[in-house]
Amino acid sequence: MTTRDVRAPGLAALAGLLADETRAACLLALLDGRAWTAGELARHARVAPSTLSEHLGKLISGGLLTEERQGRHRYVRLAGARVAQLVEELAAQVAPESVAPSRTLRESSAGSAMARGRTCYDHLAGRLGIAVTDALTTRGLLVQDTGFALTEAGLGWFDATGIALDRRGRRPLARACLDWTERRPHLAGAAGAALCGHALDAGWCVRVGSERAVKVTAAGERALGELLGLEPSALR
Repeated sequence: MTTRDVRAPGLAALAGLLADETRAACLLALLDGRAWTAGELARHARVAPSTLSEHLGKLISGGLLTEERQGRHRYVRLAGARVAQLVEELAAQVAPESVAPSRTLRESSAGSAMARGRTCYDHLAGRLGIAVTDALTTRGLLVQDTGFALTEAGLGWFDATGIALDRRGRRPLARACLDWTERRPHLAGAAGAALCGHALDAGWCVRVGSERAVKVTAAGERALGELLGLEPSALR
C-alpha cells in the first residue's frame, strides 16, 4: 500500500484559491508589481467591496498576497516573484481562442496596449519584452540554449549601462518566463527586474492607464536603439 504524497492537501488548497474568477482577476491585475487598494481591485473585478474583501482574505491567508495598511486604506500586493511566476505561467496555458473577445472599444484598446508592452510583475513582457530579450540574445549578452543565462559580456553590459544587478540574492539572475500573448519566453529574474526598473526610472518607458501596459518613450527609443540596436518600429 502506497502512502499519499504529503503535498497533496497543499496543492489542492492552492488550486481551490485559483479556481475562482474574481480571485484570478485580482491576481492578474497585481502582476503589475504595485500595491492596489481593496477598492481599486473591487472596481477592477466588478464586484462589491464586501465581496472582494472576502476573496482577499482567502488569498492572504493562502499566502498568495500580502497586506499592509496605511491609515484607513488597505493595500495588497503579490507575495513575491514566485507567486507572480506561477500566475503568469498558468495564464500562458490559456489558449488564445478560449479568451472572450473584447466587448468594447476601450477593452480592445487596453488589450492591444497590453500585448504591445506591459510589466509582468517586475519585468518587461509583451512584444516589447520579446524584442528586448531577442536583442540581448542576438548580441551575445544572453543565451537561451539550456535555460536563460547572462554571458560574461552580458554581465559587463549591465555594468557599463549602469543597471545595478542584485547578484547576492537567492533569485536567479536570468530566468525564462513564458509570455502569454507572444507564446515565447521573455527575460525575467533579477536581470529582467533590474532592466525594467531602470527603463521606468530613466523614462525609457511609461505606464499607460490603470492596467500594467507600458509604452516606450522617444528617449527610450533612442536609448534602446543605441544600447541594443533596436529599431523604433520594433518598440511601438
